[in-house]
Amino acid sequence: MATVAQWIEGARVRTLPNAIAPVVVGVGVATGLGAFVWWKAALALLVSLALIIGVNYANDYSDGVRGTDDNRVGPLRLVGSKLASPRAVLTAAWSSFAVAALAGSALVVASGQWWLFGLGALCVAGAWFYTGGKRPYGYAGLGEVAVFVFFGLVAVLGTVYVLSGQVTGVAVGSAVAVGCFSCAVLVANNLRDIPTDKEVGKRTLAVLLGDRDTRALYTALVVIPFLLTVLIGLRQPLALTALVSVTLVVPALRRVLRGFTGRALIPVLRDTGLAMLVWAIATGVALAL
Repeated sequence: MATVAQWIEGARVRTLPNAIAPVVVGVGVATGLGAFVWWKAALALLVSLALIIGVNYANDYSDGVRGTDDNRVGPLRLVGSKLASPRAVLTAAWSSFAVAALAGSALVVASGQWWLFGLGALCVAGAWFYTGGKRPYGYAGLGEVAVFVFFGLVAVLGTVYVLSGQVTGVAVGSAVAVGCFSCAVLVANNLRDIPTDKEVGKRTLAVLLGDRDTRALYTALVVIPFLLTVLIGLRQPLALTALVSVTLVVPALRRVLRGFTGRALIPVLRDTGLAMLVWAIATGVALAL
């Protein structure tokens, strides 16, 4: 029976920057527009956190029952390691989705934009069918696209919209930057898992591209946010402070370009996630001011 610590590890705490960063940036943009409402910001953060925890447990369940995680290199998986029953992990996943749905519903009611219910349902469906269902799109090389859309564009622009009722060019640029960072985290994860994913027939984008091209993709994804920072800085010079996060990207990029494999790539996920969070905080504060 899994301990509390193992359940927390199974939630993959290191992925939480992917949920926190877009909300921080979105709140920063909205505050700069004079539309900060603390409780709406808190609900947006709860939605994002609940969704990513839900998708992590859902992936644990779906990959576990398929046997994909039987020889896993990365962090602990509850079902794959037989520390928790598939039913318990599935319950944890849908409980998290329920929390996200309740918090999201409160935001929709507060904003009066009823069409956002459809967007919320799409987010939950995207979280589940990433590795769930008969034809999971995460097994067809589309995981990075979903991460870019849901934890980049939707999360940032959705936060800005429910707070301010509008979307700006700076918000779009920030959303693209966060989406690239989030994709980079997933690309690093899938780069590490290429050998084991090939064995079980999991056709991630990394498997389809191959080792060399996946490393090139990671490089592009971590460079784009800094190019966008320079563009945003032309309008908001204080946003250039976000360039400090390059100090976290460099060690990760060095490992990727030097051909590190397996467990040696785990620090890449950590450093990329931290770089995204530092970038988001610096950018969010700059745009708020």
